[in-house]
Amino acid sequence: MPSKKMGRPPSDKPKSELIRVRADQEILSKLDACTEKLKTTRSDVIRKGIEKVYDELQK
Repeated sequence: MPSKKMGRPPSDKPKSELIRVRADQEILSKLDACTEKLKTTRSDVIRKGIEKVYDELQK
């Protein structure tokens, strides 16, 4: 009997692209405050911010 593969299932939208961003300490502090309040990651907060700005531009 073959063993099942362990780990996470493959994602529908794999996040394979890496973006480096330069930020000052004030922006980094704000980002970290958001992550604590929302109980999520820096990446998720940045993604949500991009979506919000994009949606506003579409109006």
